[in-house]
Amino acid sequence: MQLSFEQKSAMLEHGYVHVPGVVPKIMVDRAMRHINHSVGQGMDPERMTIFRAQSYCPELQNKPPIADLFNATPVKSLVEDLIGEGQALPVRDGQIALRFPSLQDPPPPPGIHLDGMYTPTNGMKEGTIGNFTMLVGVLLSPVREDYAGNFTVWPGTHRLYEAYFKEHGPESLLNGMPPVDLPAPVQTRGEPGDVFLVHYQIGHGVAPNVSPLPRYAIFFRVKHVDHHLDWKAPMRDIWLHWPGIRAIR
Repeated sequence: MQLSFEQKSAMLEHGYVHVPGVVPKIMVDRAMRHINHSVGQGMDPERMTIFRAQSYCPELQNKPPIADLFNATPVKSLVEDLIGEGQALPVRDGQIALRFPSLQDPPPPPGIHLDGMYTPTNGMKEGTIGNFTMLVGVLLSPVREDYAGNFTVWPGTHRLYEAYFKEHGPESLLNGMPPVDLPAPVQTRGEPGDVFLVHYQIGHGVAPNVSPLPRYAIFFRVKHVDHHLDWKAPMRDIWLHWPGIRAIR
């Protein structure tokens, strides 16, 4: 499975692309069954902040019902279409991202972040930036309206942050999010089995969920095989490890 020119152009322009119907229903259902079984066993209330920041059902993260959503579906070929065949480090686990209904009325606007920034609960080492190449989201439940736990993006911020890091250095992210003028956020919508391919450097977040149902999604973090050579370089040159995008520029 490959992306069309229009889809690659969307990635270039907006920093993300929504690809419908990538993961077959049987695999979505298998993942949902295992997650709901795990949740049904009970969750430690004292660990809920860690689950929200890192992953629910951590015992499932590297098990086939979750890992196969990336490795045994067209998701992997879509990633390789962008960053090159065999150029991604192995992806062995996924973040199980559940967003339960909130009683906030009205809900606050979504907050923006880049992954890999230290917080007390996300497992990152303080004083480091855990950047990578691509965030891949697999939707397991329908999201058909705003404020339903939507994966939220600020289109074009990958370019704004690239310019900022060229001037101020990637280490400036240790001081907090770059102070740039932000575009309007987009609360994405989709159906089970839809996939979002997202540049690491696009500002994103999650909308509060004031719907009656939880939102289920899995997020995979992909690193190019050369990422370790210089973690700062792709923050100043956002398409460095993306030959599928460089070819259409």
